[in-house]
Amino acid sequence: MRLVALAPDAGGKIRAALQIEPKPGWITYWKEPGGNGIPPQVTIAAGSGVSLDAIGYPVPKHFFNGAIEDIAYDAPVTLPLSLTAAGKAPVAIDALAFIGICRDICIPFQANFQLKLGPAIQSHPEEEAILQAAEARLPKPPSADFDVTAHAMSPDRKTLSLTLVLPAKGPGESPGAGKSAPDIIVTGPSGHAFTKQVGGKRDGANFKVDVAIGKLPENYDISGKRWGVLVIDGARAMETTLAFE
Repeated sequence: MRLVALAPDAGGKIRAALQIEPKPGWITYWKEPGGNGIPPQVTIAAGSGVSLDAIGYPVPKHFFNGAIEDIAYDAPVTLPLSLTAAGKAPVAIDALAFIGICRDICIPFQANFQLKLGPAIQSHPEEEAILQAAEARLPKPPSADFDVTAHAMSPDRKTLSLTLVLPAKGPGESPGAGKSAPDIIVTGPSGHAFTKQVGGKRDGANFKVDVAIGKLPENYDISGKRWGVLVIDGARAMETTLAFE
């Protein structure tokens, strides 16, 4: 693993990234890993004067091994990090990264990083290229041609009904691309991901499907909660939130 960061801007914002390079045959996990696995965790030392605002997650893959489902990466991946420095440069980042890697067994792995950043008086093209490439791999926000237009949870909380508008076939995709069901990953309470589709039906650009909701925490109240959904259709991926009244 490697930590990459640029100097803070005038507002103290720091563009950074955690690079993870598992050996061939190994995987590392998305923010909700599926049935097993450990999601990436980045912790900044409290006394460093730097806070972690957000972690970005590039589009993952779905892996099935019998009854085991993993949502993960099987190649080097770079997770964009949004940081804020409380003081002026120079800034010292003291970070701990904790991930899981898996092949036949799953192994926790962690590393400490100390990185000093001076004032932004020169360009760093290599680091800027790494961050730009990582950000390009993130799912896109909803758009007019790719969005969740309606959602509803069944009264028994066992089925989430979704209505989506899906993109047209993109350049370089085969004639059948985009005609089958998209890959849909719904993230509910922390530690819960739901992917099983029931009765999906495509009508032109519209796609209606039910997603089976597995066991939720005991006495879980969905009212007022916001869940996430990642939709992968052909070469495009979109991520948005679902609000429940």
